[in-house]
Amino acid sequence: MTNAAHTAPHSPVHSFGGDLPVRRIAYGAMRLAETPEEALTDPLRATIWRAPADREGAIALLRQAVELGVELIDTADAYSLGQSEELIAEALHPYAGKVTVATKAGVVRPGPYEWVTHGHPAYLRQQAELSLRRLRVERLDLLQLHRIDPEYPLADQLGALRQLQDEGKVRHIGLSEVTVDELRAAREIVPVVSVQNVYNLAERGHDDVVDYTAEHGIAFMPYFPVAMGAHAGPGGPVAAVARELGATPAQTALAWLLRRSPTMVPIPGTQSIDHLAENMGALDIQLSDEQYDRLDRLSESTDAGQSSRTPERQTAETRGTPGR
Repeated sequence: MTNAAHTAPHSPVHSFGGDLPVRRIAYGAMRLAETPEEALTDPLRATIWRAPADREGAIALLRQAVELGVELIDTADAYSLGQSEELIAEALHPYAGKVTVATKAGVVRPGPYEWVTHGHPAYLRQQAELSLRRLRVERLDLLQLHRIDPEYPLADQLGALRQLQDEGKVRHIGLSEVTVDELRAAREIVPVVSVQNVYNLAERGHDDVVDYTAEHGIAFMPYFPVAMGAHAGPGGPVAAVARELGATPAQTALAWLLRRSPTMVPIPGTQSIDHLAENMGALDIQLSDEQYDRLDRLSESTDAGQSSRTPERQTAETRGTPGR
């Protein structure tokens, strides 16, 4: 396996498209939703269907995220049926000089537990227009195709995003849950500045995409970035490295991601200000070569990847949480 640029200390900043620099720990707003009681014991039951009941608390968390140094917030039109975007706007608009908001289009929500890919070009353009209104902006800095829809030609789906870009309504275009072949095909149609796939210490199925994006200067935005399963237990190898660093296991896992690729921009989500601060602290942690390699070898164990399996593999979008 080729681990892109993992021998160098990680830089704290990545520039999307060469003109949009952000710190390399972002915030995934998927967690910023109402949490049904059943999701407290089974995160796969988190529906991301409504805005959080504690709206003021959510607004305070978003503002604190920016104060702690978050420079990119990732959301989607499908999160809480657009209420996630509205909440971000209420908390942070105007964003200039404070934070970049990335959003996604290409999934419909017929019900609380349904995520259905839909890439009709007219639908994608309509949803972008709605995101512009909800976020109260004239241009989306990063619009990501939430999923490639096999029912429509890829050129038509990305052509819709390119049309928005040509109209000045979209600055940069990204993709989510794609293979290297799909990414190559997409780059023949539009410039792609980011890819958002599930990826963490245990879930390593997209190693080839990580390497490809690093080679081409494309941001890789892993969701579910700190899922570590049994490896994260008190006596596990992640905790052992964390103790050596004087860090937490979550910070250690994020630090490994940052060193894994120079274009890695994790998007952990949380409803806790303390966890927000903890996640941002990963930017200050530097793993030694030996520590990095020890963590990297976790993917060779037989249970790697099983604990971090998300419903992403079952439906068009995870019903779980991108982080904690």
